[in-house]
Amino acid sequence: NMTQLIDIWPAISPEYAHIEMTGMSANSRDIKQGEVFIALQGQQHDARKFIPQAIAQGAVAVLCQTDSDTQLHGAIPVIAIKDLPQQLGAIAARFYGHASQDLTVLAVTGTNGKTSCAQLLAHACSFLGKKSAVLGTLGNGLVGELVPSTHTTLDALQLQQKLAEFKQAGAQVVALEASSHGLEQGRLLATCIDTAIFTNLSRDHLDYHGTMQDYQQAKALLFAWPTLKTAILNADDPVAVAYQQQLKPSVRCWRYSQDANCDADFVALEVTPSLQGLVVKVKTPQGIVTIHSQLLGRFNVSNLLAVLAGLLSIDVSLTEAVNTLNQVQAVKGRMQCLSNGNITAVVDYAHTQKKKKKVLHSLHEHTQGQLWCVFGCGGDRDKGKRPLMGEIASRLADKVVVTADNPRSEPVSQILEQIVKGVTLNNNTYWVMADRKQAIHYALASAQTGDMVLIAGKGHEDYQEIHGVRYPFDDAAIVQHFLEKNS
Repeated sequence: NMTQLIDIWPAISPEYAHIEMTGMSANSRDIKQGEVFIALQGQQHDARKFIPQAIAQGAVAVLCQTDSDTQLHGAIPVIAIKDLPQQLGAIAARFYGHASQDLTVLAVTGTNGKTSCAQLLAHACSFLGKKSAVLGTLGNGLVGELVPSTHTTLDALQLQQKLAEFKQAGAQVVALEASSHGLEQGRLLATCIDTAIFTNLSRDHLDYHGTMQDYQQAKALLFAWPTLKTAILNADDPVAVAYQQQLKPSVRCWRYSQDANCDADFVALEVTPSLQGLVVKVKTPQGIVTIHSQLLGRFNVSNLLAVLAGLLSIDVSLTEAVNTLNQVQAVKGRMQCLSNGNITAVVDYAHTQKKKKKVLHSLHEHTQGQLWCVFGCGGDRDKGKRPLMGEIASRLADKVVVTADNPRSEPVSQILEQIVKGVTLNNNTYWVMADRKQAIHYALASAQTGDMVLIAGKGHEDYQEIHGVRYPFDDAAIVQHFLEKNS
């Protein structure tokens, strides 16, 4: 009941102590009978306008944002609290029983690699028999039971509610993606984080943060976390030095690097790419080991080092950690490798010029024969990038099949025409097939032993959007079905 909140804010009148509360929500449309409505003033809208709606739906009290602690008496208590967004984590953690205190929580921050690292950590722990959950871009939930999410970091209420659900379900470990937005807005406050991992920093979300320095400082909040025991930093990124300097003396700091000459704690001494994945010889604080990973792409070496350090930080033995990383598979739609022994295909989400370049460069190292690229561009989006994507594909792949992505409301033929303008800049073999399934089948049927077929752009998506309708469509499932039929 409300006494829980009175403990935190003595300013709340004792006359409200008896009020029973069944839950909390910051969305007035979700309020149910007996719940408390949290009315925040956001960048887009002010939820205080929706207080009457929340009351009509059965809210028993309202906590709202103000510049000073005041109380507004009405049909139900409307309690104004100073700095409410920054206090919300503490309120929610208290209400949901401080679930994170009984969980081992690893948080991953950085521009790229957050999703892969969080997923790999959760899957590795699950593989080791520790019931694990993940919170992030691909969804929230126990391993194997992800529910799609709209934001990388949930709001403070949703986060504490999820942690309580995970604890209730018997989870021991939670791996979460800590976005710069989420950190700066205080959405993770009052969560007990044991290990923080930094992957890298590049120009991302500057529309929100303004400058690289602001963006860097938002991420830095994680390394000053009060409950932190271990910080794992990418020594190949110059920003790591600043993060290391702000760690408390009690926090163990491990650095990792792809540079064989670096003095970091976890170093990739040798990397051998093949059609089967990556063989990585790693120096660790406990000796030299070799990981035979099923992951593809040299950038995944960094992710493997971060995850290896993450596992050791929560007392997994080196032998167990290496055995697990040998078996863990790629995250769905992120350099996801599918093979029947003859044909090797890779499904990846790469849909920007930078990511496409990175993926094609990486796959060349794994390919003995020719590299195929099957891709399209989304409709109703950046039209200027279409010829650029075509040029990159025809320059970096040996054979190109141009097809539909999510055409949305645009005619497919128009999108394909714009992509082909870039493809023809290079003297390369290409095909145009509007039907994506047909294009995938054509490339797989034409590929020779030793070739690799990249199907790019949609990754983990399980639909294709055409004229406002999302039809079931899953690149990986189509590839898998073809490989099984033609093994």
